[in-house]
Amino acid sequence: MQQQTVEIVPTTERVLLSVHTSDPISRAGVRSQLRQYAEIELVDTTRQDRGQVALLVACSVDETTLLSLRTLVRIKGVRAVLVVDRMREADLLDVAGCGVTSIVWRREATPARLLRAVLAAHRGDGDLPADLLGTFLTRMGQLNSSTPGPAGLPTMGMTPREVEVLQLVAEGLDTGQIAVKLAYSERTVKNVLQTLTSRLQLRNRTHAVAYAVRAGYI
Repeated sequence: MQQQTVEIVPTTERVLLSVHTSDPISRAGVRSQLRQYAEIELVDTTRQDRGQVALLVACSVDETTLLSLRTLVRIKGVRAVLVVDRMREADLLDVAGCGVTSIVWRREATPARLLRAVLAAHRGDGDLPADLLGTFLTRMGQLNSSTPGPAGLPTMGMTPREVEVLQLVAEGLDTGQIAVKLAYSERTVKNVLQTLTSRLQLRNRTHAVAYAVRAGYI
């Protein structure tokens, strides 16, 4: 069997990760897979350090799952990774609305794949499976054709630089890949996204892509 590899982005500190599941066996399994990585420090689910990442394992996206995600992201202020067995198309926007930036199919949840998702969430990058990314953009395009703009948000302009960065985010590129593609520094890419999300009061990059699609920029 070919061993999977993952590109590790150097960090100055370990990522604090809490694992949330409905049963202790699943929790122990995920923690066992990720314990091998020096980039991750596994912490108790009650810990609420700034910059922490929470990984939630669920069978499907139901009200309990959404409530758990909202609690983790909005109350504790962490960045979330969702590992899920199945998801309907309609669920994707609900999950994105909870502030989730990384989603992993449970059938694809190898140690390397989980590590990639955790590191992406920690950086504030999006990490969606290719099939979900296409579904997400399709759903947002449908919403764009039926509504004038994002509910509860003013329609505000985006600069050409912001649009080109978001287009590459929508294609699944991370900060480093976007920087190479546009011949920018990674700091410039991060500043563009931080300025955009702050100005439009958006939660994260996934939310920014959703806004851009619904506003007709992408």
